[in-house]
Amino acid sequence: MIIKVIIIALLGIASAVPKPEEKKDRVIDRELSSQEHFNEEEQHNAQYDHEAFLGDEAKTFDQLPPEESKRRLGLIVDKIDYNKDGVINHEELRDWIRYTQKRYIMEDVERQWTQHNPENKDQIKWEDYKKLVYGFLDSMDPQDADKDDEGFSYKSMLKRDRRRWSIADGDGDDALTKEEFAGFLHPEESGHMRDVVVLETMEDIDKDKDGKISLEEYIGDMYRSEENEEEPEWVKSEREQFAKYRDDDKDGYMTEEEVKNWIMPPDFDHAEAEARHLIYEADKDADHQLTKEEILNNYDLFVGSQATDFGEALARHDEF
Repeated sequence: MIIKVIIIALLGIASAVPKPEEKKDRVIDRELSSQEHFNEEEQHNAQYDHEAFLGDEAKTFDQLPPEESKRRLGLIVDKIDYNKDGVINHEELRDWIRYTQKRYIMEDVERQWTQHNPENKDQIKWEDYKKLVYGFLDSMDPQDADKDDEGFSYKSMLKRDRRRWSIADGDGDDALTKEEFAGFLHPEESGHMRDVVVLETMEDIDKDKDGKISLEEYIGDMYRSEENEEEPEWVKSEREQFAKYRDDDKDGYMTEEEVKNWIMPPDFDHAEAEARHLIYEADKDADHQLTKEEILNNYDLFVGSQATDFGEALARHDEF
């Protein structure tokens, strides 16, 4: 028990990779919002646009009065117009939406780069990273390092990190620049790293290590039933999804290629589609671009506002 407490403390300091969660959403190219864009009656849901346009700032804007929402939206518009020509074109709006969706990743890279590289050197060496994150393994009982009570192996995580590090290391010098380190931390965001995401997903779910994923393994990755518990509807839906869409060749298993199609759906760019939608809704003169005035006149489409207590909202002191 003491050993386990020490391990947890050390992991917290070193920001080692956390244990897998019970229920995982492994799809990488997700919708821009957890909201439905249109309901079954094809009625438009503006909250989808708010979350797509603002990312994790949407909740903050929801608490602001209209005047403050418009003021902050004006500041955002100035940021989006990166060529400073006074209008927002499709490419600028698309790139902004992509930025808001990936902002948390960029912030995470900055935080971990600083944490693992306090002297702000140009590179982080593998041996330095390994010592900081996994150095505690040297003083552990080999049995504890190999597997804990829940079947989680720190040695396996070290091996996985080593492989991922080598793939991220483009020049093969066993040290990562900040750009390479970003690929190591978030391989789903780097084209040349995406195959390792598929490989790691296969390793996580393929419990019998036969190189393919059965229906039982697929469901088991997301849901573990309790004794005499009735299976939830969403689990039944996932069984149907597996049969209809995941298992393309209908052989009862998901291959590596089928897993890739599942977690990295091809041929649809959510940011591109959302940019076109917002321009269509707000472009009153039909010139396929937006002026600042057009955006501010449609502030409820872009950011909205639900606050009624102006004093409380303004007291938050949330500033850009």
